[in-house]
This record gives sequence, structure tokens and C-alpha cells, in this order.
Amino acid sequence: MSSVVLGVGGGIAAYKAADLLRKLTEAGHDVTVVPTAAALQFVGAPTWAALSHHAVAPDVWTSAEQVPHVRLGREADLVVVAPATADLLARAAHGLADDLLTNTLLTARCPVLFAPAMHTEMWEHPATAENVATLRRRGSVVLDPASGRLTGADTGKGRLPEPAEIAQVAELLLRRPTALPYDLEGRRVVVSAGGTREPLDPVRFLGNASTGLQGYAVAAVAAARGAEVTVVAANVGLPDPAGTEVVRVGSAHELQEAVEKAALDGDVVVMAAAVADFRPAALAPHKIKKRGAAPEPVALELNDDILVGLVARRRPGGLVVGFAAETGDDEHTVLDHGRAKLARKGCDLLVVNAVGGGLAFGSTDNAGVILGSDGSETEVERGPKSVLAAALWDAVASRLTSSGGGPAAPGR
Repeated sequence: MSSVVLGVGGGIAAYKAADLLRKLTEAGHDVTVVPTAAALQFVGAPTWAALSHHAVAPDVWTSAEQVPHVRLGREADLVVVAPATADLLARAAHGLADDLLTNTLLTARCPVLFAPAMHTEMWEHPATAENVATLRRRGSVVLDPASGRLTGADTGKGRLPEPAEIAQVAELLLRRPTALPYDLEGRRVVVSAGGTREPLDPVRFLGNASTGLQGYAVAAVAAARGAEVTVVAANVGLPDPAGTEVVRVGSAHELQEAVEKAALDGDVVVMAAAVADFRPAALAPHKIKKRGAAPEPVALELNDDILVGLVARRRPGGLVVGFAAETGDDEHTVLDHGRAKLARKGCDLLVVNAVGGGLAFGSTDNAGVILGSDGSETEVERGPKSVLAAALWDAVASRLTSSGGGPAAPGR
């Protein structure tokens, strides 16, 4: 059981932290909630106490004999601050210690994760930008906020990332405390996710079981590590990863067009989507009727190999990453098929997953082997999909650095 401190700032998004608390406790973690005094104006102490099974206080004087302002930070395996308001980020960046939460942040020697939430103007203010940069430089993980509906009728960047996404990042940091270095700043990344659908008639299609969970985890980890991320999402019903731009597509042809357009100025392209190999040769103009007999066989034709095309057109110094969902057979293992696909496709990295029987598709866990064109093989044991995503970005980052380019300058 891991010990987690959940700091709650004084913003309207504090009510969402209750859902985050529930997700963390249901994952088996022991969570102590430390709200600011302003946060208690939005959600009262009894709510936090009931959900966490720990007493709640915002000040250093309650239970002073236990020295909570030192003990909580020292004993924590992770500190999560959600929502992190502009005021709270400023106090943390400047090392203030005027309540129990800021004292805890100063004494914590574990990973610290901030999930900001504020109005767009506040997030974009130079003071907030400098405070965020200071916290990241010191090693804290500061997520970008999501875009969407804010307080009142306002919309824009500044919305709290979804509790499920924050919980996913928290779980990653508990398993791998160094998984989110801010090493992709200035890099432009394209990630495809989900499964394409090839229409048979106006209501039917050929598809697959991909939900987009792995692709979205890849995108979320890249964004947390500083990349500018475009997600090309094929039939994904998940909330958009915070801090990313999402382009929605349906078929393999639509995905191909969107990925190739986004890849024109991309440093890394990750093809995590499950793309249909075939499409119907003809689209029926009306719904195919059941007339007491089996319909005519459906003729299929090949879709373009998007990964091969991306490899052929990649930019100098750019990287192309593929995913291979494989099953073994009587003659070859999953890894045999993966190695052959890597050689055939010519990409820089290939993530090989075993699928079928409840593996990979639709599951929150995954395992795989990351194959490199240099002959390297990195096995990632089964765990949350964010863990596999972090291992993938470790491999990508090392290749970006070794190619001599280093991180690109922000705003290039």
C-alpha cells in the first residue's frame, strides 16, 4: 500500500478531487487529504474525511503533537495537488509555508504532481508560466490543463484534467518515480489511437476492438514530458488527453490523411492505432437487407500501409514508431512476428503486444517488447498502459538525444 497526500486547492474544480480521491483509494492507496482553507469553502472537511478515512485539517496546529507539517511530507510516496490554483502554484514555486499543504510540499522528498485548474488568462499569465517553469525545473510534474468549459459560460485552456487521467499519471509515478522527466519540451509529436472503421453500408462497418486506451496513454505521457502533441483519434470515446490537440477520424483513409498532414512538422510519429488492413471494395448505397439467404460475399481491397509510407517520408532526424498487435501460431511466436514486421516496415521502434483472450484491447493493462532498428529489445512487464508508454518515450528520448539534435527550442 502506497501513502499518498492529496492536496486540494481553492478552486471550483475541488469537487472533482473527490472523484480522484475515490480512484486512488480504490486502487489500494492510503490517501490523506490536505485541503487549503479556501478549498474547504467548496468541499467540506467531512466529505474528505469520509472518503479517505483520515481526519482532515488545513492548518499546522491541529494534532500538533504529531508534527503533521513535517510528518506528512516525509512519509508520503507521492503528493498530488488537484486542483492546483494559480495562487497555490505561486506559493509552491516561491517556497512559502503558510498552511499545512505548503509545509508538506517543502518537506516532501517523493514525486510531486500538480494538476492545474484556473481561467485561461491566469494560466497564460507570465507569472504563472514562470512559476510552472520553476516547479518543473526542480523536478515536480506539472500537467498542462485541459481545454473546455470553465466556470460560468467561459471556455478555454484551464480546465482540470479528468480525474481518471490524473490517477493514471499518479499510478505511473508510484511505480516509476522518474518516469516523467520534462525532456520532450519543444518536440512535436503525432500519436494515432483507436481503431479504424471501414463502412460496408450506411450502418455497418468492418472494425476492431481497439478502444484507444494505449494510444491515449502514449499521448498523455508525451504531453506530461513537455511535447506538443497531436492525437489522431479513430472512433475513440475517451476524454481528450489534457494538453493535446485531438483530430477525430473514422476510416483508415481519413486517418492516413490526418497523420500525414500532422507529421509534416513532427519530430516523432507513433502509430498506436489499430488500422484496418482491408476495406470493402464497394460501399453499398443502402442498408444491406436480410432476404432469407446469405448476402453476396463482400469483396475486399487493401488499404495503404500507412506506417511504411511514414517511414519513407520521415523528416531528417525524425522518428517513426509502430505498434504490432500479434498472436502466435504453430510456427512462430508473437516476438517472431514482431521482428519480421520491424524489418519489413523499416520503422525506428516497434512495440509488440500479444492480443486476444482479453489481452491489450479494452484492458487498462498491457505488456510488450519494444524492438529497435538497432537490434535492441526492451521488455515491459504487464502493468498500467502508462508504464508501457513511459518506457516507449524513454527509448524515443534516448534516440533523439543520441542523434545529435537534442531537445528542440520551444516555439521553433
